[in-house]
Amino acid sequence: MNTETKQATAIEMIPCKSSQIAAIGHDPETNTLAIQFPAKTGIGSVYHYQNFTAEDFAAFSAAESKGAHFGKHIKPLAEKFPFVKIKPVQPSNPPTTKEKTHHDEAHQ
Repeated sequence: MNTETKQATAIEMIPCKSSQIAAIGHDPETNTLAIQFPAKTGIGSVYHYQNFTAEDFAAFSAAESKGAHFGKHIKPLAEKFPFVKIKPVQPSNPPTTKEKTHHDEAHQ
C-alpha cells in the first residue's frame, strides 16, 4: 500500500450517488482514475489510481454499485492499480478576512 501524498493535476470529478464513493473521474491521457471518498465533515480524501484504462473507467462508471465495484475490481488489485493520496489543491494567495478583494470593492 502506498501512503505517499502528492500534489497532482486536477481531474474533473463526477459526483456519485453512493454511500462509499463521493465522486469519480478519469484522465485517459495518463490512464489515471481519481476517486473522492466521502467525509463526515469537509472535503473527502482523493486518491489517484494508475494504469486505469478508459474501458476500466467505463465499466466502473456503469456499475450499479460503485462501492461494490471498487471493492471487488479495484481495491484488491493494488499491484495492477497502484495509488497515491492527493493533496487538496489550495488557492494561491487567498485573501484574508482583513483584505478586500476587487469583488468586494465593486459591491460597496
